[in-house]
Amino acid sequence: MWMEKLSDGVLRVLTPLGPRYIRLTFWQRLYLMWIFRHFDALPQQVLSGRQQNLIDSLCASHGFIVLRQGNEAPIIGTVERRPPILVDETPLRRKGTAGVTESAHTSLADQKG
Repeated sequence: MWMEKLSDGVLRVLTPLGPRYIRLTFWQRLYLMWIFRHFDALPQQVLSGRQQNLIDSLCASHGFIVLRQGNEAPIIGTVERRPPILVDETPLRRKGTAGVTESAHTSLADQKG
C-alpha cells in the first residue's frame, strides 16, 4: 500500500466547502508520508511551521484534482483545514462573588468596632 501512496498518492484537505484533493510531486508525497506515518488525519494547527507553510502553498497553487469512483488515488493523509474558532476573552463573572467579598469586609469592620 505504501508503494501505491508513494507513486500516486494525493493529499486530502478538509475545508468548509468540503474535501479537496491535491496532486503532489514525488518529494512532496515522500515528505507527507513521513508526516502522516502514525495518523490518517491531522488538524493543520498541530503541524510545525514548515509543514503548515507547505500545506498553505499547496492550497494556494490550486493543484486540486477531482477524484471519481473509477479513478481513485490512494490518500496519503488528511489535513483538517478549518477556520479558527473565535473565543470571547472577557472573563466570566460568577454570581454571588461580589456579595461574598462585601460580607467579608463588613464582618471584619464589625469585629473591630
